[in-house]
Amino acid sequence: MSTKITQRELENYLWGAAIVLRGLIDAGDYKQYIFPLVFLKRISDVYDEEHAAAMEVYDDEILADLPENHRFAIPDGCHWDDIRRVTQNIGATLVYAMRSIEKANPDTLPGVFGDGDWGNKDLLPDSTLADLIEHFSTKTLSIANLPEDELGNGYEYLIKKFADDSGHTAQEFYTNRTLVHLMTMMLEPQPGESVYDPTCGTGGMLISTAAELKRQGKEWRNLRLYGQELNYGTSAIARMNLFLHGITDGHIAHGDTLSRPAFLDGKGSLQTFDVVLANPPYSIKAWNRAAFARDLYGRNLWGVPPQGRADYAFFQHIAKSLDPKTGRAAILFPHGVLFRREEAALREALAKSDLIECVLGLGAGLFYNSPMEAVVVTLRATKPAAHRGKVLIINAVNEVAREQAQSFLRESHQQKILGAYRAFEPQDGFAAVATLDQIAEKGHSLAIPLYVAGANTADDGDQIDVADAVVDWRAAAAASDKAIADVLAQLRAEVTA
Repeated sequence: MSTKITQRELENYLWGAAIVLRGLIDAGDYKQYIFPLVFLKRISDVYDEEHAAAMEVYDDEILADLPENHRFAIPDGCHWDDIRRVTQNIGATLVYAMRSIEKANPDTLPGVFGDGDWGNKDLLPDSTLADLIEHFSTKTLSIANLPEDELGNGYEYLIKKFADDSGHTAQEFYTNRTLVHLMTMMLEPQPGESVYDPTCGTGGMLISTAAELKRQGKEWRNLRLYGQELNYGTSAIARMNLFLHGITDGHIAHGDTLSRPAFLDGKGSLQTFDVVLANPPYSIKAWNRAAFARDLYGRNLWGVPPQGRADYAFFQHIAKSLDPKTGRAAILFPHGVLFRREEAALREALAKSDLIECVLGLGAGLFYNSPMEAVVVTLRATKPAAHRGKVLIINAVNEVAREQAQSFLRESHQQKILGAYRAFEPQDGFAAVATLDQIAEKGHSLAIPLYVAGANTADDGDQIDVADAVVDWRAAAAASDKAIADVLAQLRAEVTA
């Protein structure tokens, strides 16, 4: 009999598993044990649901178990009920079941359960695993009880709870969902388009595009979603996350996007995409700069970033990944990419490419568990004629709410920002439209206070050194001197006339 699970019941059920583990393993490791168990329970319960539906049609156990009646194959001995009956060496039994299911579904599930250390009895004794399994056995996670959207929402809840609980480790797998929603709305994904996240974490940005089309009542199942993630366990969670949201055409690759991009076009070049959403790891130092200097894929089109900051390496990877006609991107960065002196030549080449559509400065705290202010940079491969040679700059530093030590964007904040973005017009104290010539006059600095009156200088977590401050001061002084010279020239003209 179907027993519908409410969202509150689901949240308590999922978080209850973390309570079982609390004190035994680090909070940052909860996800690599709880997510695979949720997924194993889900596919087992859905298999049973599909079996029951097939029995109503065929009234034959053998026919009901045919592969065409099931989304995923579950080999003998690998169903949740089989594992529940085991009392010793439960970890080894789980590993066997997970690997067997992966092998039985080679086109969809290879590596999906991650690489948790299930066999370590010091970490996870049989008693703890038995408690976890009994906890998850208290509810039936069938589609009738828990539709994909609702389970997906519960999964997102759990991801956020793990982020809250694990503190500084959260940035690698969680991006503020209200900000992700805004970035998605800015790019307006359409049915049938390809969407890419080169540093996808748990896949939240990819899922947001499907969710946005659902909200609009548009077809979302034909979106083609692609993501790459360096952390193996996190990439496995991303794949589970897509499945649990009902997304079947998802492609999540494990690996380093800068050194070994996963998605190529078959001719040795990078695959290109209609939509790119990204929150790259900021200012990483451990990357292969020498290899990027001779990059096989031509991603160093603006130059080679400094060793201490790989931000512009990700920037250029994304630019190179845009479809030349339809491509558009929204990238979350620290403010430093707009003005840091050591990236001045890269920034000048970026500006001259005329790919930048918008620089959006946001309030503090939208980087997870970090006080720094965020900036979203949007790129567009083919701008409307009226926007060519121009960049929209928005100062939305005050468009942020903070409750219970968490920052987020209310719908009113999102709509105000979205309205300014779509209008592409100056708004006193909020938005400016700068030409490429005006940007050049400011030394190609994109620091928001240079363009939007009343904007405060952001702190990107790096102290702005004296040389950077001098560059910005000189750019502002040069602009002021030019304005004064223009006024004096006009006065002289009027006097001699």
